[in-house]
Order: sequence, then C-alpha cells, then structure tokens
Amino acid sequence: MVIDAAKGIEAQTLKLFEVCRLRNIPIITFINKIDREGLSPFALLDEIADKLALDTVPMSWPIGMGGMFRGLYSFDEKRAWLLDKVGGALCPNIIDVTGLDDERLKAVIAGNTHESLLDDAALAAEACPEFSRTAFLSGDMTPVYFGSALRKYGISSLLSALARHAPPPQPQPAFPEPIAPTDNDVSGFVFKMQANMDPNHRDRVAFMRVCSGTLTRGMKLGNSRTGKSLSLHNPIFFLARERELTEEARPGDIVGIPNHGTLRVGDTLSERGGISFTGLPDFAPEILRRVRLDDPMKIKQMRKALLDLAEEGIARVFRPMVGSNWIVGVVGALQLEVISTRSEAEYDLPIGFESTIYDTARWVDIKDEAQRKGFIAEQRASLAEDGDNALVFLARNAWELERVQKDWPDVTFLSVRERIHGEGAVQ
Repeated sequence: MVIDAAKGIEAQTLKLFEVCRLRNIPIITFINKIDREGLSPFALLDEIADKLALDTVPMSWPIGMGGMFRGLYSFDEKRAWLLDKVGGALCPNIIDVTGLDDERLKAVIAGNTHESLLDDAALAAEACPEFSRTAFLSGDMTPVYFGSALRKYGISSLLSALARHAPPPQPQPAFPEPIAPTDNDVSGFVFKMQANMDPNHRDRVAFMRVCSGTLTRGMKLGNSRTGKSLSLHNPIFFLARERELTEEARPGDIVGIPNHGTLRVGDTLSERGGISFTGLPDFAPEILRRVRLDDPMKIKQMRKALLDLAEEGIARVFRPMVGSNWIVGVVGALQLEVISTRSEAEYDLPIGFESTIYDTARWVDIKDEAQRKGFIAEQRASLAEDGDNALVFLARNAWELERVQKDWPDVTFLSVRERIHGEGAVQ
C-alpha cells in the first residue's frame, strides 16, 4: 500500500485496503515522496492506525523531510543512507551502524539533525509495537517504510521486506469452495486490464494471478463467464517496461494475456471449470461527471475510449436510459485528469467533464422480474447501465436515495458489487 506523504490516505487507498481485507492480504506500507513537504511521520502513522485500524511499525525513518531531507535510517537493517550533497542521490556508501547513537552516524549528520533523529526515532520506538510476523500475516499490523519512488529512495529496503515478509501463495476464496495453491489443476483470475500498453498496436493485456497448478505456454483454459476455451499462446511476464514470454508459471505468479476484448476483470480461467473466484469487488464512485465531447462525429470513438478505460478500473461509465449524455464515475478527482489525458493521447479524442445533477450511484439488485420492470418504468429518468450492462440508480442526493429505498423496500441498492462471473455468480 502506497501513501503520499503530502496527501495522506486517499479514497483510492481506502478502496484498495478494503479489497485486501476481503482477500485476507497482509499489507506492507510505503510512504512516498518524503523528499517533498508533507505531513509529519507521526501524523501519517496515526492516520494509518485511525482509518485502517492497523498497528503500525516503522521499519525505516526519514532523516528530515521536504527541504530538510537528508537521508533514511533503517531500524531493522541498522543502516543509514545519506544524500549526496552534489547530485542529490543517496550515497552508494551505506553506513552500517550499531544504532542511532553510533558515533559514525553522528559524525556525518549535523548536530541538530542528529538530535532530531534521535528524539523522533526514540519516540516512534516507544509508541509503536515491535514487529510480529504473526500479526502481520493475520492483517492486524503493517510494517511501514519511508522513501521516494521517483528518486529510488528506500526502494531497496521495501523490496527486501517483500522478500522476507511476504507470505507464500495462500488458498483463494472461490465458489463453490476455496482453491488451494497445491491443487493440480491450473486456475487463476483476471484482476486487471490494460489497454494500449503498446499504442502502435492497440494491444489489450489481461493480468491474471495464477492460483493453482502449473501454467505452461500453449495450454487451454476455460473461461467461467463465457464457457469458452482460451489458448494461451503468448503469456507474458512483465518487469517494468520489459516483456518476456512465459514458458511456465506457478501459484502466486502474475502473467499477462494479450487478447482482443475476450477477457474482463473478474473472469476465472481454469482447467476443470465449474469454479469462480470471489472477493473482487466494484465500489460505487463518489464523483459523477457528464462527458463533454466537442466533436459529435466522434461519438463511437468516445464510446470505445471510455469503455476501454472503464475496463481497466480507472472509472465507471454509465449510459443513462433517458438522454444521450454519458456519465463517468470516479473515486478521486485525479482519475478525471487521467481519463482526459489518455483519451487525447491514445485515442486522439479531446474530452472534458461537466457537473451533473447526480450525486450518488448505486447498483440495483431486483430478484423478481415483474418488480424489476415496474421499477424501471417508474424510475427510468434516474436509471443507467454500466459497462457490464448492470442496472444503476443515479440519485440527486442522499435524501432522494433514502426516499426511493423506502418506496421500494424489496429492491437492494448496492454501494459495493461483487465481480463474479460464471456459475454461482451474484451481484
């Protein structure tokens, strides 16, 4: 989990945390951008403890922050990385010390900075519990690392922590029963889509986590949503921008599967069929905006761009039953900028966003077909369909949502929807 030192825990981070809770995934926290002005380390630790109900254990500590940033100290490695005064990079000569009061550390850090480090680190050690692998794996504790991803400060400590503390592949929740990593049959689920990774070829890559068995290049897996088989001719391992064909993948590995729209987030791929992985939720967006298209001749191009980006999880896209204006729903305002920028860069389609009368979106679940038709007939002006053709109620405010819920007590309004495809799927 990555937290911006200046902004603290944002809405997207909270949603990611909820997904980790649903799937019993332990969390390692990286507090980013400490070389910029931001909240104090103690304020950030308190926010994690308050909002996420996690015990925090600082495993590293910044030596100053923002303009006063001078380096990093690692509690668990007993090392210090200091800034190069000339180039602004962390010194390649790592200082191994016996502790914070080591004379070698004091000799290279100015007096006031060293005293501040001693005071802050001593307070952090006193206020925070010791690291417990049992508490970490149970989801009650998170080790916290400070750094700057852009300048590669603290990245080596974070990667080392992942290697030491990350658990082995675990049984994954699924219908009709959890799937163990020791199962012989290959199975996995698609958790992310990415369009236009190579803009020259308009490629689409589905990222699948292998949950059981040994996946080999060229094998066929069944898709629980479509009931069709898919041949994995070119599965890919990714390392940053580098790609490598995957000859073999095991539980815990992430493979990229190039496809042309045949796969979607939530799809289960397996050898034996009849299973669907669970715990992949969609969250109702908190910001709704109407899409403004300056060139009406590009409506089809806009439709493709929005649906492609929506499949990646950047936003939710809603098509109102009344009117022709598309509505985009996002968790954070930054996502709107991402959509606008990528739409223009990848689809040559400048778009803008305008305020809409709607404030809240809720997925609608109605079991009885006659009741469903009656609800649609009465509320058509406030209804839309999302990218998966699921019915969505758009409310102008919380009062309207509450009133409609009272008028239709047998209708379920969902702020979180499970993405399960195939047998046993529920929404």
